[in-house]
Amino acid sequence: MKRKIISIDEKKCTGCGECIPDCPEGALQLIDGKARLVSDLFCDGLGACIGTCPEGAISVIEREAEPYDERKVIAGIVKQGTPVIKAHLEHLAGHGETGYYNDAIEFLIENTIPIPDHTPPVTKKPAPFGTRSARTAPGPVCHAGPHEPNPFAGCPGTAARSIPKEVQHTGQQPATGSSPSELRQWPVQLALLNPAASYFTNADLLISADCAAFAYGGFHQEFLKGRILIIFCPKLDADIEGYISKLAAIFSMHSIKSITILRMEVPCCGGVRHVVEKAMEKSAKNIPVEEKTVTIDGRIV
Repeated sequence: MKRKIISIDEKKCTGCGECIPDCPEGALQLIDGKARLVSDLFCDGLGACIGTCPEGAISVIEREAEPYDERKVIAGIVKQGTPVIKAHLEHLAGHGETGYYNDAIEFLIENTIPIPDHTPPVTKKPAPFGTRSARTAPGPVCHAGPHEPNPFAGCPGTAARSIPKEVQHTGQQPATGSSPSELRQWPVQLALLNPAASYFTNADLLISADCAAFAYGGFHQEFLKGRILIIFCPKLDADIEGYISKLAAIFSMHSIKSITILRMEVPCCGGVRHVVEKAMEKSAKNIPVEEKTVTIDGRIV
């Protein structure tokens, strides 16, 4: 097949080796005093090694090459330890390679290898009604420099954080016209969540369709209180297989006490339960699940 792949100008290469650490996939080695591409199979063609070559000897070209195989690559990477696994995952995430990233996460889960704390890729959403201009990214845009391949990777708005809650004394009422938020963590979109975030440990999860919080007035007090929130839309979000893998990673890495599913009554919202069940199947976990449905007019059935 014809694809993008690294090319090394042997005349320019001095054999300094600065490119080698930036290829956790193991596609580059120093042989006879020169950097060499030792396997088409391991080169993803994303060019992480280019920026560290002081001689400008590395470029990306398009040629006939053996297809890149993420599962074979990650199998070799895990032998190099947690820092290299993390570097590889962030390398894929930073270049928007969601498919390869999901393959790597699935391999780690299947082989019970801990997933290191890292910045996951941001899943983009397709535009509704046949357009491509809307819902292009599920979060605020972080403006990046012209040479950064993924402006969303590392955005401060996606940083995992817990939100402490004050204990309410019995009988204490919120101020007139207001009610307290019960949100305990940030972010909440499944596309932005880090599976390794500590707030998932021993958590009760609320896995909710996007629309449910807007349709049901008692969302915070009746469902969100005391739970960690995960939201997504099974109708509009494109990477459902990626969502299954990410939820499976969360279930695998943490002891989850319970899951409450909150969905809308519309048929497509049944996909929320499907994603949760597939994730439990993938992670080989059996977690108690309770499902509630919100009607369009804001009732619970």
